[in-house]
Amino acid sequence: MDSIEYLRRQFTYNAWANREVLAALERAAASSMAQPWKLLGHILAAERLWLERLEQRPQSVSPWEDLTPEKCAAEIADMAERWNAYLAQLAATALSQRVQYKNSRGEQWENEPQDVLNHVVLHSAYHRGQIASSMRANGATPAMTDFIHAVRQGFIK
Repeated sequence: MDSIEYLRRQFTYNAWANREVLAALERAAASSMAQPWKLLGHILAAERLWLERLEQRPQSVSPWEDLTPEKCAAEIADMAERWNAYLAQLAATALSQRVQYKNSRGEQWENEPQDVLNHVVLHSAYHRGQIASSMRANGATPAMTDFIHAVRQGFIK
């Protein structure tokens, strides 16, 4: 499997896991649980910010967006489509060509796209774990978002 195909699988997993978290929050009627929703909004905003940085576009959102469940669903779908489009046009040689960007604090940085893409998936998984912990602490059942579960169930090919 080449690097681009590997990344496509990772972002397919990421979108699936985000949808699973949203569904679990909705099933749990978790509207009274502010922290999981705040974290999901952060996951989605961070994904958008990182894609904008890779595409050399200006920052369009805050890293901590407060999103309604409907907005989360729309954002999950939009980001999945945008990541697919980005990865479809990405050449393997571009994975190591450094990209300059400013972070949310206005600091200038430079990284390889392959490292940014890895960060996006790991960052999202980290915060999905926090969502699961918060849901459990509030007596709700979180989504099963393990990568291997997604593969075993045929959600990831």
